[in-house]
Amino acid sequence: MRRIRAVLLDCGDTLVDEATEVKDGLQVSQRADLIPGADELIWELKRRGYPLALVADGPEGTFINNLTPHDLYNAFDAYAISGILGVEKPHADIFHYALRTLGVTAEDYARVVMMGNNLGRDIKGANAIGIISVWLDWSPRRSKTPADVTETPHYSIKNPLELLAVLDRLEHLEPDAQPGRDQNK
Repeated sequence: MRRIRAVLLDCGDTLVDEATEVKDGLQVSQRADLIPGADELIWELKRRGYPLALVADGPEGTFINNLTPHDLYNAFDAYAISGILGVEKPHADIFHYALRTLGVTAEDYARVVMMGNNLGRDIKGANAIGIISVWLDWSPRRSKTPADVTETPHYSIKNPLELLAVLDRLEHLEPDAQPGRDQNK
């Protein structure tokens, strides 16, 4: 039986390169390039059978516009988007919505992985509800130093495809073992 029940992913500077976004007058991104390896990551996660949720801050159109041309938007099983839900990360409601939609109960939160680029939003939000946090240290646009222990990731990676090795490691932990903090640094 698989240890990890689901994978949650941010979008900006996690799957798409925010520096390449072209936005309209309402700040809705019309298009963007992917971060190298992001598409391969999504399809490998799907091949492995992980339920996927997009957990992202911004208007819904940004994610449809940025991911659909790369054939990735419909790869997700759930969408927790702040522009629809009315709350932004690190608020617990956005994470709870994604998990409920995927059918993950609170007892299994410790068996869920969240990968994102923002320590104060993605990592803090995941840590607050007991999700395994994976920080993608790829973009120069965000802080590289946790403000406090609530922003300290369980794992740190430099490119999206490295998430696969983290998942492999987590799948092979002993049943009662807990992921450590920042084990990839």
